[in-house]
Amino acid sequence: MSIGLLDRRAVVARILRDPGEMLVVTGLGSATYDAGAAGDRPENFYLWGAMGGAVMIGLGLAIAQPSRRVLVITGDGEMLMGIGSLATAAAQAPDNLSVVVLDNAQFGETGAQTSHTGLGTNLAAVAAACGWLATADVSEMAGVESLAWRLRTERLFAVVRISSAEVPRFLPPRNGAVLTHRMHQALGVESS
Repeated sequence: MSIGLLDRRAVVARILRDPGEMLVVTGLGSATYDAGAAGDRPENFYLWGAMGGAVMIGLGLAIAQPSRRVLVITGDGEMLMGIGSLATAAAQAPDNLSVVVLDNAQFGETGAQTSHTGLGTNLAAVAAACGWLATADVSEMAGVESLAWRLRTERLFAVVRISSAEVPRFLPPRNGAVLTHRMHQALGVESS
């Protein structure tokens, strides 16, 4: 297990710099706060209470929108809860889907208990065993720089080792109906 030192807000800001038309799905908690702080936009879909569902929602978007890049940003706790989604996403293998796990080795939203990644689970190795052909494990900002490009050009599962330090929360929109409607508008899909 590697304890991360990277500032998660800076990591997400770098990854989301100049997102273009990329669709972004965030897991609940810190990933949502940081993506919103990097720039709230209709192409961001924040999960506020669907813990474990970020990769599956990202997979659905990637399949439905094959001409758009889809990036899932989530935390280690959320990814551990939805670990089966790694196998499903690998089996479907859409070329336009990438996943970034912000790994602080803690369940940050429930009291900072040590997560399984803090006890030895390597999510990049799990993803590879599930069939992800390209994985990365990043613990330095220089690695985040190259990762930002790879996330836009290949199907990739990446773990970024972040610090467990708290940063001020940025709360983007929370209304699920509003988030769904604005995503539909960004995609040119009629809402029902």
